[in-house]
Amino acid sequence: MLKQIGCLRKPQGYWSRRDFIRVGSLGFLGAHLTQYLRLEAALKTAGADLSGAKAKACILVWLEGGPSQIDTWDPKTNSSFRPISTNVDGIQISELLPRLAKRMDKLALVRSIKSFGNDHPQAVHYSITGHRHNPAMEFPSLGSIVAKEMGSSNGLPPYVIVPRWERNRQYQDFFRSAFLGPDYMPMTIPDPAKEDFHVPNLTLPKSLSPAVLENRRLFLDSVDRVYRHRVESLKHSSMDAFMDKAWQMILAPQVRNAFDLSKESEKTRDTYGRDSVGQSMLLARRLVEAGSRFVTAAGFHGNSWDTHSKNDEGHRDRLTPPLDRSLSALIDDLNERGLYDSTVVLVMGEFGRTPHRNPALGRDHWPQCWSIALGGGGLQTGTVVGRSDDRGAYVVDREVSIGDIFATVYKALGIDWHKEYMTPVGRPLKIANGLDDLTGVPLPELI
Repeated sequence: MLKQIGCLRKPQGYWSRRDFIRVGSLGFLGAHLTQYLRLEAALKTAGADLSGAKAKACILVWLEGGPSQIDTWDPKTNSSFRPISTNVDGIQISELLPRLAKRMDKLALVRSIKSFGNDHPQAVHYSITGHRHNPAMEFPSLGSIVAKEMGSSNGLPPYVIVPRWERNRQYQDFFRSAFLGPDYMPMTIPDPAKEDFHVPNLTLPKSLSPAVLENRRLFLDSVDRVYRHRVESLKHSSMDAFMDKAWQMILAPQVRNAFDLSKESEKTRDTYGRDSVGQSMLLARRLVEAGSRFVTAAGFHGNSWDTHSKNDEGHRDRLTPPLDRSLSALIDDLNERGLYDSTVVLVMGEFGRTPHRNPALGRDHWPQCWSIALGGGGLQTGTVVGRSDDRGAYVVDREVSIGDIFATVYKALGIDWHKEYMTPVGRPLKIANGLDDLTGVPLPELI
């Protein structure tokens, strides 16, 4: 059988390990599959303290483009939409969110977020890393930090983004691991709302059974032993571990099942909604239930909240209906499965919108004061933190930073929010970076 690899002979008889593995290898076993599988190799130094923490995972519902705070969580008289009462006395939200109004006891609102960045790239970077954009430095995202601190569970990738950006958007770069390395990169997967949805590298061809795959694995092991006899390297031991993890993920039923939405009933899929928003949240629930630590449900990629024109029509007709439906379904589903107390749900974009409309009847970028919603994970819900002025323009009470939000999530997960990482240039980096480069503080109202 080894005669088949004669065509791979290199000058002077040199053979690379890639040459050996290429023979008989499977196209769906890519190097990118093993990148995040190195995670467990670093667990001994991860330093996570999970004692007493209720939360085991976090779902980030990412509202790309930035929703209008006064048309959603913080209704004001300068909104076209009236405020409605919720199932918590004294808390009102926009009439555009009637289902969530009935579930406000399961959410907390922070109406006094102040951040930085007047344009999307800078604002996305700040809101997902807690640090201002710096061309000379890449910063790890919240998801990568959670993955590093908590590690993987049950063989699932610890950090997943669903769906991935289909176009080459630089925003996706900000959700990555930066100098933390490939171990903590997110696994990005296609849009689960598409009819042909499947996860590359985890879906076996119909003609290939697990038994055949195992036979090919044994063949590769044989080829590898021949190669090792010729070339010895200290890297092989760690490479073995990463490749083993890749094989385990391909062959492990619990991993494939976690990504398989066909396991859900038609009723459940309809309840979440058959669009990208709903199916991304449903898949996020499946993944955290199976063992993933951080999942970004980014179904609003193609349906952005960036309403520079016709803000009211956009919020009323395109944006708030799927958010109201799918987030309500996610809250109910997590509760019914006993997962809400162990899963932090964080709902945010990169900033808010201006309190005034522009000539195109839109609202522009506004980082000075905006709102987020969060719940689950043992957090105190049915409450509001902070207050904006009567137009939703500026914070008048309890200014909250992104670092404070990060610190709150970390504490719920049992992660030390005071921790700092050392960058490649020798600069300490806060994992919960508040305003004025102070360490963020968990919100005492919530935790």
